[in-house]
Amino acid sequence: MTEHLEHAASDGEERVLLVLYATETGNSLDVAERVAREARRRHFHTRVTSMDDYPLAELINEHLVIFVLSTTGAGQEPRPMAPLWNMLLRSDLPNDLFDHLDYAVFGLGDSSYEKFNWAAKKLVRRLESLGARHIIQRGEGDEQHRLGIDGALDPWMQDLFSTLLAMYPIPDGLTILPSHLLPPARVHLEPVTNKYRVDSTLASAVPLPHHHFGVLAENKRLTAEDWTQDVRHLSIKFEDDISYAPGDVTLLYPQALAEDVETLLTRLGWHDTADAPIHIRQLSSDQGLPAHFPAEGENKTTLREVLTKYVDIAAVPRRSFFEWIRHFTSDEQHKEKLEEFCTPEGQEDLYDYVHRVRRTILEVLLEFKSVDIPQEYVFDVFPPMRPRMFSIASSLKMHPKEVQLCIAIVQYRTRLKTPRRGVCTSYLARLPVGTRLQVGFQKGTMRAPDDASRPVLCVGPGTGVAPMRALVEERIATGSNRNTLYFGCRSARADQHYADEWAAHEARQALTYRPAFSRDAPSASGLPSSRDRVYVQDVLRHDAQSVWEIIGPRGNGVVYIAGSAGAMPRAVRAALVHSARVGGGLSEDEAQAFLLRLERENRLFEEGWN
Repeated sequence: MTEHLEHAASDGEERVLLVLYATETGNSLDVAERVAREARRRHFHTRVTSMDDYPLAELINEHLVIFVLSTTGAGQEPRPMAPLWNMLLRSDLPNDLFDHLDYAVFGLGDSSYEKFNWAAKKLVRRLESLGARHIIQRGEGDEQHRLGIDGALDPWMQDLFSTLLAMYPIPDGLTILPSHLLPPARVHLEPVTNKYRVDSTLASAVPLPHHHFGVLAENKRLTAEDWTQDVRHLSIKFEDDISYAPGDVTLLYPQALAEDVETLLTRLGWHDTADAPIHIRQLSSDQGLPAHFPAEGENKTTLREVLTKYVDIAAVPRRSFFEWIRHFTSDEQHKEKLEEFCTPEGQEDLYDYVHRVRRTILEVLLEFKSVDIPQEYVFDVFPPMRPRMFSIASSLKMHPKEVQLCIAIVQYRTRLKTPRRGVCTSYLARLPVGTRLQVGFQKGTMRAPDDASRPVLCVGPGTGVAPMRALVEERIATGSNRNTLYFGCRSARADQHYADEWAAHEARQALTYRPAFSRDAPSASGLPSSRDRVYVQDVLRHDAQSVWEIIGPRGNGVVYIAGSAGAMPRAVRAALVHSARVGGGLSEDEAQAFLLRLERENRLFEEGWN
């Protein structure tokens, strides 16, 4: 075991550092906490806060801020960043508003996306226009790097702290605290002496803000039983009024498999106290707990419940996980290997061991059996169980007090023997009808046109059809029939989601439906038989003239694209450019400029996910 590191107080108010992060997958939070740990080793008084939890009026009083944020979809800022971003975009802000602010930005992105790290780039430009001083070059983490995000993060952090120490020298008598010292835990676990029964389904009878309790009314498979992929239609019904619009998303809170929790409790030697009621007392207000954890005064729980609902034992561990567990082993071989994983030189080995095969935290701890984690470090070692976001697939006008979802159950193989499974989707797949769920609602990046007479062109292959179904239902409910849907899947028989509904809408002349079946004969998609495989972009190209009639000046329509990020959105955009050339007679440059104009005019929306 290692010595403990006590957080030293800063000698000067100027050595105050705020780390603001915005995340949807947890990666930005992990980076923010790594930055904070390194800052505390250098005696900065450091706070870590999600952008949507930070009181925006206070930003004018900050002097040193590190922004950590991801980019989502087609270059949009992550949803937790929306309040800050909207505030920064106000036209009445003076251009010297932040002339006292020093800042740095680290963006997390994926270079396979067309607009790589776009949100970070936009933030830098806006802060500079308001007078803030960028102290180092913007960091650009790339999931496609052979070392993942760490490939850019490590050198960026070296540059950051070199610069910070030049600007804010360590106070006399202090030195950088050694990395081998163990930081204090963020919580203390106190036994509960009075009677207490843990609710096995929900932590509280009071929902979180913007959340509602609903009951699972339907959980049915959409794909054929003999098909390789399991796609589900879920319906959740509510007693109270709910509010959402087409393009919005739900937040659902998964739970770990009971057998995985049991295995980990036994492995860590926590089994005997797993069901003893405890009170979680937070020791540091600068280090948070999972967002859906019960509020102070209500947070009586058990270790079993914590491992089931509040931390993610099935996550693929990030480097910070190994930085923690290296403190908790006395086995020299294990310690040496864990230490190596935490060095820049060991990143390729770490990538091969963890990320290439998607090894989980539970599997790592079953291999490194000497690691003995103290219970009070449960919220430090394990990442929080984050809510998962799913595009809403229904319209409230057609389904009052109900939300419907179209979800692919994630399962795939690596070279490890056990198949890899999505934490949330596997949880949802096994939920019986009647289960009570806490559901959150958030505004999405898409929105329906204000003018219901305006035509829409929707492109939603696979589960990308979810927001398109919501939009089509909403428009039909309001009497609009100028709706065109391009849907792509492999087989008309096996995975053509909601086929009967599209046929019914077409029969009422409320929808033009254009499918592409990549594993069926091209004739099934209405294209010449000379093609090998047909995708949505091929049908769009084939329909270039009719597409232009929708999106060109005459139709003035709105385009929506949703589904897997990467190749599909780029191919669809290229097909739209093709339609502008063939249908509109534009040159290549004019067609590209036309597509950019669609985005600027909020006539092209794109939502992508991995």
